[in-house]
Amino acid sequence: MISNHHQSVMFTESIDALNIKKDGIYIDATFGRGGHTCGILDKIGENGRVIALDQDISAIEYAKDNLMDKRLKVIHSPFANMYEIVSQLNLVGKIDGVLMDLGVSSPQLDNKERGFSFNTDGPLDMRMDQTNGTSAAQWLYSADEEEIANVIYRFGEEKRSRHIASAIKKHQKDNVIETTLQLANIISGVVKSKKNKHPATRSFQAIRIFINQELNQLTQALEKSIDLLSPNGRLAIISFHSIEDRIVKRFIQKNSRQKSLPKGLPIVNEKIKKTKLKDLGKKFASKDEVKVNKRSRSAILRVAEKSK
Repeated sequence: MISNHHQSVMFTESIDALNIKKDGIYIDATFGRGGHTCGILDKIGENGRVIALDQDISAIEYAKDNLMDKRLKVIHSPFANMYEIVSQLNLVGKIDGVLMDLGVSSPQLDNKERGFSFNTDGPLDMRMDQTNGTSAAQWLYSADEEEIANVIYRFGEEKRSRHIASAIKKHQKDNVIETTLQLANIISGVVKSKKNKHPATRSFQAIRIFINQELNQLTQALEKSIDLLSPNGRLAIISFHSIEDRIVKRFIQKNSRQKSLPKGLPIVNEKIKKTKLKDLGKKFASKDEVKVNKRSRSAILRVAEKSK
């Protein structure tokens, strides 16, 4: 068993949120380095099952090299394909819990070759799945100034987005932007430093979200997640910034509110529509966790349960 539970943000809270049954079937939609998956495996019995997904091929290879368990099935796929995968396994409506950790894993941030971090210099890639898609460097080269500005504003909520986009295109007239520090330095020349926050934080976040279509993936996965769950099945989602959290919050609210049918219909039909989910609330990382893991300070765990 992998002994890295401490690396998973809100580990105890998220495992507890799933209300794990010994013979239950669970999905870890973002395997990473297996912290949450191991936590679930520790709780289930011999007849329990875990299906772990990750679009990062390095995570899949890590799982194959480090975690051998007959109760575990690891699949290379973005979690937007979760419904199709579960359908192929004939398990639709039989899943007892789905866990999504929407953060970038520490190995991805720490590996400068992945291009996620502005703290070390490396190729400006940012792809979660390096076997597919366009890198951040390729996109910045081909996109026009307006598109870059819109992406940085929409997905990073960066007020200086247009100034950053202008600086990027001005730099590209004479030089190609190929590395993380090249981009970070350009942004730092436009955005003022703030306490405990690098000037490039919002822009890097925005470009990463866009390159990987993360919000589209999240929306697709959420819309199909309810059908996957068994009655009383749990949905636990950890988000790290306000855009993701708003999507999760609105999804749970939309599906946990009771609605009356239009007036004037026959009495037999004038019933309150049954809600699909029960909102079980949200939690934040503990002060103790934040002290040892700064990444957890922005984490929000939202939990919902499928109605019977």
